[in-house]
Amino acid sequence: MAVAVQNDEVTIEVPTHEDWEDIYAMFSGGINIDGDPQSLEAERPLFEPSRSLIVRAGGRVVGTLGANTRQIAVPGAVVPAAHGCRGAVSATMRRQGILTRLMRRHFEDARALGEPITLCWASEGRIYHRFGYGLSVRRLGLNVNAREVTVPKGEEPGRIVEGTVADLRDALVKVYDQVYADRPGWSERTAAHWDYRLADTMAMRQGASALRVAVHEGDDGIDGYALWRVRSNWTANGPISDVVVIEQVSTTPEAYRALWRFLLSVDLTRSASTWAVSVDEPLFYWVGEPRQLDAHLCDALWIRVVDVPKALAARRYATPIDVVIEVTDDFMPENSGTWRLTGSPEAATCTPTSEQPELWFDVRALGAAYMGGTSLSALVEVGLVKEVRHGALAAASTAFRWHKSPYAFELF
Repeated sequence: MAVAVQNDEVTIEVPTHEDWEDIYAMFSGGINIDGDPQSLEAERPLFEPSRSLIVRAGGRVVGTLGANTRQIAVPGAVVPAAHGCRGAVSATMRRQGILTRLMRRHFEDARALGEPITLCWASEGRIYHRFGYGLSVRRLGLNVNAREVTVPKGEEPGRIVEGTVADLRDALVKVYDQVYADRPGWSERTAAHWDYRLADTMAMRQGASALRVAVHEGDDGIDGYALWRVRSNWTANGPISDVVVIEQVSTTPEAYRALWRFLLSVDLTRSASTWAVSVDEPLFYWVGEPRQLDAHLCDALWIRVVDVPKALAARRYATPIDVVIEVTDDFMPENSGTWRLTGSPEAATCTPTSEQPELWFDVRALGAAYMGGTSLSALVEVGLVKEVRHGALAAASTAFRWHKSPYAFELF
């Protein structure tokens, strides 16, 4: 980690554990929320001082940017990635280049630690384009009219069982660990990450009930679970409550269908909502009235490639690929260059070359395409990719895709 630097009485430095309260207060104000004591303590164990930066001016913390050390699933592999978090600058210190300096340090540190990519959830996408991030994972939010969506008749084998978070935690961890590495966009969870995911603070409830857990028991034991709440609502004509689905994770199709059948039929509710499902969510092909899912599309993970050859060699490719690419990275010139990328579903290499490029990439395009959910052909239309050799684009676009759409639902 680089040492503190000073510029006009503004210092950027590595914090200590004692700075946590000031960081939390500054970040909360930066995103226009008040913060609260429960959230302060719930987030504390995830704070990694050595992966964080703070900006001081006049003795006050006026900026911050942190990272969580985690791995994330990418097409065909799991890679270390800087999970960027708590990035904000005080309103009175904006437009002074502070965030630019924080980002540069953040990228340099990630690269030095062997993390080929950094990623974040963006408060506003316009902030991150200029730093070389690409929109890599999108999400669908659902507001399901449970009365009209028409779930197919039938009953899956096994049974749904409710329990407490404490009693079922080990089962949740086991199910998640079985599937996360195969779904681009899902991150590993240590005990600390599970503690936060299940913390159930009042801020997390957002006016809904305490966190509830339902699991599906199949022939071989628990093979799926749902974390959910109920937002209670009663009118003069009766209940119109909403099931709020936090996450639903399954290892079998039977568990998936059984859990959704349960979530869409909870007594005294008339709807179900979820903040994030995949753009290829299977519900669209299962229910009778998919329009009643009331889906809306939004951005999810933004990815910044900070080490081009390492990042491209770390993932796998849907079809064989052998192409020479040129990458331009204005923000990190050391990341620019020409490489020969050779890959398949089993392995990949990316090495410097003096050969003529067949495709040109803006570094933002690499981030956008990295998780396998974005077509290179689409990126051509907005000038982020250019085909130099005719025919190279179609083959590379096919290879960069993946058989499972990337998907993310966990804020960090």
